[in-house]
Amino acid sequence: MTQHYKTIGLIGKPNHDGASATIQTLHKYLLANKYQVIVEVSVAQSLDIKKMKTGTLTDIGEQADLAIVIGGDGYMLGAARVLACFDIGVIGVNRGNLGFLTDLSPSEIIEPLEQILAGKSRSEQRFIIEAEVYRHGKLKSSNSAVNEAVLHAGKVASMIEFEVYIDGTFMFSQRSDGLIISTPTGSTAYSMSAGGPILTPNLNALSLVPMFPHTLTSRPIVVDGNSEIKLILANDNHENLQVSCDGHVILTVMPGDEVIIKKSECSIRLIHPLDHDYFNVLRNKLSWGNKLY
Repeated sequence: MTQHYKTIGLIGKPNHDGASATIQTLHKYLLANKYQVIVEVSVAQSLDIKKMKTGTLTDIGEQADLAIVIGGDGYMLGAARVLACFDIGVIGVNRGNLGFLTDLSPSEIIEPLEQILAGKSRSEQRFIIEAEVYRHGKLKSSNSAVNEAVLHAGKVASMIEFEVYIDGTFMFSQRSDGLIISTPTGSTAYSMSAGGPILTPNLNALSLVPMFPHTLTSRPIVVDGNSEIKLILANDNHENLQVSCDGHVILTVMPGDEVIIKKSECSIRLIHPLDHDYFNVLRNKLSWGNKLY
């Protein structure tokens, strides 16, 4: 069998029995089929495998052709933020709850993986976004997000005031609990919970979803994915403000700061089985109805 991938990285949630068991199964299978395998160092410590090659996420991005991420969507997001800037395919094995980003089931993994390794798969590019915080015109902090960047107060139910500009043009000012800027990938995550639209992954678009705005006329809006979104924080806000990237990375924001959110130059290359169907995923995960006949 022709090897479409030579080096494969295994990434999983540390100290998780299910993830560890799946990684050990995959490690044994891949070595038996003559693949080079790199196990991410944080999960490698909890595995009972001898003579195992380990590396960081960056090492896997630089050296591997394919990364298999075992865990839920949250763990997939963390790995994807790092791997997005490398030329590597990424596939997920669901060890979490919903699993919008993780295609393979741990109970039936070898057969579909064999097909993928044989090149019988489909590839999909997903763009990610960058969030940058500027203070007095100087960049203070930045990070990337696969799902969403969220401007919010540091404590629950605390209203903030800000202005929104799209490509330098004023859109609106708002008093609310914050604003969610979501990619199509993130449109089925926090954005959906807040009443935002579901965007199919092939769209070049971003959605802006207000969080509990102090007006009845404020609604989510979808803008071009190449837009530069600028948020200007009012000077009379409280100091405890934040921008959250995928709910994991927190950027501190002060009154008067500017937050720039735009598409990153990096993107994620997701690998799917040939029978992957996005609308089937939505039906299963969101309990939508099937065909009448």
